[in-house]
Amino acid sequence: METLRALIAEDENLTRTILRARLEKLGHQVVAEAENGSQAVELAKVHRPQVVIMDIRMPEMDGIEAARRIMAEAPCAILFLTAYSDQAMVEEASETGALAYLMKPFRKEDLAPALEVAVRRFRQIEGQEKEIEQLKEAIETRKLVERAKGILMERLGLSEDDAFKRIHFQARNQNKRMRDIAQSIITAAELI
Repeated sequence: METLRALIAEDENLTRTILRARLEKLGHQVVAEAENGSQAVELAKVHRPQVVIMDIRMPEMDGIEAARRIMAEAPCAILFLTAYSDQAMVEEASETGALAYLMKPFRKEDLAPALEVAVRRFRQIEGQEKEIEQLKEAIETRKLVERAKGILMERLGLSEDDAFKRIHFQARNQNKRMRDIAQSIITAAELI
């Protein structure tokens, strides 16, 4: 596993020290440490870690709320570390974007696999979200191009193939996306 930039959010000083030592021994870089959830959110915005290892029960703001805010403002892999294992808490932690869960006291051998799982899952989710956005963009582009083709066919008496070729030709000649050319045609048609 590559070197990760990690943020530790834990209200117990001894646990933070142990985590830092274990992370550094695994070859990771601890970019910041927080004593509570509020600090964790602020430090995540500033340092942009790849992974946050966070206790669930902390003062000022619990880890679950902090995870929600981090995922909204500085998304990264989140690994919860806690002494509590009730099912409702595990489910709530999962819903916030937590990708791994370690019970205290944890064995040093458990940290590396949990980190790897959390980071791998985060990257998969991130990749899927990008793919979804690309698909949405492609569908929207297709809708615009179809609408623009219809306008060209109606106003200029072109065949569907010729209307498509005209949009494609203009995009290539103007070094623009077909979507932009289609939008220009639609806007012009709405003005006339």
